[in-house]
Amino acid sequence: LGTNNCRLLLAKPTDRGFVIVDAFSRIVRLGEGLGTSGRLKDAAMDRTIEALRVCSNKLKWHKVQRFRLVATEACRLAENGPAFIDRVTSEIGLELEIINRETEAMLAAAGAEALIGDQAQSAIVFDIGGGSTEVMWVARKADGGDVRAWISLAAGVVTLSERHGGGRDVSPEQFDAMCG
Repeated sequence: LGTNNCRLLLAKPTDRGFVIVDAFSRIVRLGEGLGTSGRLKDAAMDRTIEALRVCSNKLKWHKVQRFRLVATEACRLAENGPAFIDRVTSEIGLELEIINRETEAMLAAAGAEALIGDQAQSAIVFDIGGGSTEVMWVARKADGGDVRAWISLAAGVVTLSERHGGGRDVSPEQFDAMCG
């Protein structure tokens, strides 16, 4: 669960990695207005609950036994983030874990490792989210990737667009402010 999207990916292991069984993605804008209020808005939480209900149904339908459900920047920053996670558990039965920035970076790097070209010795991986952006330097190893360095920036598509006029019809001055 991110600041902008609610995503679910169901996969089963095979000899060559994983095969996707089902997937779901919905823009929920959970972090809408968070930068100014410090709180998750009721309408954003309601939209997110409905999307998480779809995820819960897919988990039940596929009889998923092992899973990890995580929440990122919006729930980390919001004053009412933990209360929202409790609401999700009580209303839907899903137990989301609010992960820290380092864990988010490591999970993003692990997910991208298979996409690094076979000839590459290392790569820079960018995970641009709704509330934060993680940048990782990943070195290739025989048993997978090794994150050599990482940084997490409190800048994502939702936070930047709200900070600079909504992201529509961006003026040269707004663009300069985003870059500065």
